[in-house]
Parts: sequence; C-alpha cells; structure tokens
Amino acid sequence: MSGRRERLLVVCPGRGTYHQTEWGSLLRHAAGSDWLVRFDTLRREAGLPTLSELDGEIPFRQSLHGRGEHAAPLIHACALADLLAIDPERHEIVAVTGNSMGWYIALGAGGALAHEEAFTLIGGMGQMMQEALVGGQLLYPWVDEQWRPQWALRRELLAMIERLHGEEGRALYLSIDLGGMLVFGGNEAGLAALAEALPPRERFPMRLHQHAAFHTPLQQGVRDLARRRFAELSFRAPRVPLIDGRGHVWTPWSSDPPALWDYTLGEQLVAPYDFTAALRVGVREFAPDRILIPGPGATLGGATGQALIQLGWRGLESKADFQARQEEDPPLICMGLEAQRERVVA
Repeated sequence: MSGRRERLLVVCPGRGTYHQTEWGSLLRHAAGSDWLVRFDTLRREAGLPTLSELDGEIPFRQSLHGRGEHAAPLIHACALADLLAIDPERHEIVAVTGNSMGWYIALGAGGALAHEEAFTLIGGMGQMMQEALVGGQLLYPWVDEQWRPQWALRRELLAMIERLHGEEGRALYLSIDLGGMLVFGGNEAGLAALAEALPPRERFPMRLHQHAAFHTPLQQGVRDLARRRFAELSFRAPRVPLIDGRGHVWTPWSSDPPALWDYTLGEQLVAPYDFTAALRVGVREFAPDRILIPGPGATLGGATGQALIQLGWRGLESKADFQARQEEDPPLICMGLEAQRERVVA
C-alpha cells in the first residue's frame, strides 16, 4: 500500500454498542479535548449528567447508561473520538454509512452536519425515543453457524411477521436488515407472539433492552415531533459521500440539503433500515481497501462480516473464511478493539 493512502469505508455504530466493557473508553481516548468540553457544557446546560461523568464518575448501570438520552450521545462521542484519531496521511475516507442511529453519526462524520449539530440531533432523538418508548425490538438470525445465508429461513421469518401482524391487536414490522440478522419492531402483543412462534436458537430470539420499535410506522408520533423540534437544523451537502438506510448515496456535488433533512427526519424514522443494502453499495461503488467501524465496542463487526459473506466480497464464503482473513490482514477494522485501533491512528 506504500505510495498511496488506504481507502476506508466508515460504518458508524448504532444503539446497543456501549456496555459495561466500554465504560471508560471515551475518557481514555478523548479526555480534555475541546469538543468533549463543549459537549459536556451542552449537557450541563440541559440539566443532564455530562458524558465525562457518565463515562468516568458514575458507575455503569444498564438502567441508566442504556437510556436513549445517555446511550446515544455516549456512542456518538466514542465514535467521534475514534474518527478524529485516524491518520489522514495514511488513510482516506471514501464514504460513510451507519447502522440505524449510526446514520446520525454519519451525518456529522461526513460533514452534512457540524459535530455540535449532530450531537444536538442525536441527544434530542435519543431523548424523544426514550420518553415515547413506543414498542420494542427483537433480534433473530437467519444465517447458519458459519454465517452462510439460509434464504428459505429468511423468507419464512418475513412471512411469519406478515401472518402475525394485525391479529388480536398485534403490530409487527421488519425494523432493520442487519447482515445475517433481522431486527423486528412491534408492539408488546406482536413481540410476545413472535417470541413464542420463533424456534429457540442459542440466545435468540433476543429482546433489545430499552429499544423502541425504531424504523417502523409505530414511530410516526416521534417523527412528527422531531420534524417540529429540528425544523431549523441546517443540513448541508456532505464533504464525503454518505450512504443511507436505503442504499442511496448523497454526494458532495449533487445532494439537496432539504431532501437530506426530509429523509433523516421522515422516511428513515418510520421505514425499515437496510444496513445490508448500505454496505453493498459501499463496497461495490467505492471499492474500499478496508471497512472501518469506530467504537464503542465491536458488536457491529459480526453483522458486517455476515453481510460481506452474502456479497461474496473478496471471495468470503463463511465465518471461518472471515476469521482467517481477519487474523492475517484484517479487511474489517473495529476501532473498539485496541489492537485494531492502533493500525489506523496517527
């Protein structure tokens, strides 16, 4: 790779990536930075514990740190600390995408929003989602143990939610197409019926703690509130291409900022988020040398690996293939893992 910079596709993490093991990682990488001081000031002015307090002074409690108004800004700040640490002499970010809430982080990372505007949006959306907490999410895999696609099982799962939806007051929808997993969103009646109907498999079906039915029609109330609250939020054309939850590319030279605002605070909130499509467009359109996931944690790495196997990217056919490649010369860098982080920082 000497003589040219490595091309990176950045994949920003969503909710559910900051846990006990990630507690303290923000201060380890960003303590004393100007931007974290500003973020903490904004939190203090809003009467909320600062990110520095949550990451350092306040012992980790899932019931507290997992709440939307705390989890979302913590994840954003951890990701930002990692992105700002990438060595620009050796690496070029060619496109940015994300999973679910990671779309908001991508907006800041790609320059469509200033970092403080992205922080305001992320904190505000986290708080609104938490206060409404309409419905929930349930996770279930459709790949085998070697992460190979089982297309018949996928069809069965999607047919199952179609069948259960609407009966006895049940609401069930596809929420996120997440590599080798499907995330379903619904109301309590719908999720209970689905959990009973799904065959148990290791730790699945898995209910996601303190998650609402994101990316489903159940979020229409939150969408309407968000459009009023963030009516003046000033989007701009991004500095680098952004890939949204449909696989649509927003380029620096052809993006319409009002349309970007409309998607982010409209369709994106109430329609399924296709992470796999975003990744497919990222690797096929931008031909990255590596895919990079900023922290916190590395939980998005599995779903990303599963999606790459579905795409047959660089001949990947199974989990064993993927793991062997990761050992040798990792095509996927998870900055939440210190050894991998060191490969890309200045």
